[in-house]
Amino acid sequence: MKDLGFRRAAPALAAFAAVRLLGLSVLALWGAAVDSSPHTLLSARWDSLWYARIAAEGYGYEVLLPNGDVHSNLAFFPLLPWLERLVAAVTGFSYGSAGLVVSAVAGLAAAWGIFAVADSLYGRRVGVLAVAAWAALPVAIVQSMAYSESLFTALAAWSLYGVLRGRWITAGLLAAAAGLTRPVGAAVVAAVWVAAVLALRRGERTWRMAAGALLAPLGAAAYVLWVGARTGEGLLGHYLDVQGGWGNGFDGGWAFARFIGARLASPAFPAGIGLIAGVALVLWLYRLCVRQRQPAALLVYCGIVVALALCASGYFGSKPRLLLPAFPLMLPVAAALARLRTGRAAAVLGSVASVSAVYGAFWLNGSGPP
Repeated sequence: MKDLGFRRAAPALAAFAAVRLLGLSVLALWGAAVDSSPHTLLSARWDSLWYARIAAEGYGYEVLLPNGDVHSNLAFFPLLPWLERLVAAVTGFSYGSAGLVVSAVAGLAAAWGIFAVADSLYGRRVGVLAVAAWAALPVAIVQSMAYSESLFTALAAWSLYGVLRGRWITAGLLAAAAGLTRPVGAAVVAAVWVAAVLALRRGERTWRMAAGALLAPLGAAAYVLWVGARTGEGLLGHYLDVQGGWGNGFDGGWAFARFIGARLASPAFPAGIGLIAGVALVLWLYRLCVRQRQPAALLVYCGIVVALALCASGYFGSKPRLLLPAFPLMLPVAAALARLRTGRAAAVLGSVASVSAVYGAFWLNGSGPP
């Protein structure tokens, strides 16, 4: 595998920055037309408010809903608020603005990590196109919000790259950090463990591999156990209760299927068809990942991210956003684009990025990502 330097990754980073700047420019124009604040939409609505409150006040804040459910900020993992607090202390920015700084840097780190993985497996051209495709996803505006998706994807991508390069301690440490960022950090842990088991079967027996496998789950485990110890209501059970208060759980997709069925049986029938098409597309892309013979670590990671996104019982509008970290889905797309002439591939991605930019502005000025 190749050594990876900034010069080699520069085209991918430039493509990512260009697509994201397009999205932000369209959002600014839309905001000027409808008198909304892009800064507020990106940094001070929905989950970004919860992260900023944790950065400012720590944990312990709850909202009691009329139906008796409790929304506790313990549902939000701590790495992003920690970084917001650090950036705010250094710059004097508000916590929400600090979150935008973290997201911007993390987005570039994620783009570099995605490029690193794709380049190491399929070459530089596929790497650049994979990053551009990831930046142009329909809900990619979230990559520029004070949310944790960019941070998590950066940690996951570089952990997986560490696995591919046999840098076990790096992979384990980054997996632990991913576990402090989002619950789906379990997907990174599983990827490291599967890769370690396969390496063991090939005869690799090093203390670094064992250390990486042991380090990987420490972040998520530490936070979940801390939540249980803080509340005194059981080490794992209360964390699950916290997520349950938000309506988050894993039911194998039954609630999502009922949601789609309700759309199909109502005047929102086209929306139901669209949801079915979207799920079918995601599953088809994953099948292409398997046919592409991606390494087991990538398939395990991507499979778990997709399964948790599609089979969770939480708010259904969040599902496209929850799929953002599943970047291996973009590798078959990038490989297909790489077979086109450069001009044609650029035209395809430019068109998709333009549609994504308009949709992102529409989305944030409407229901937005919960």
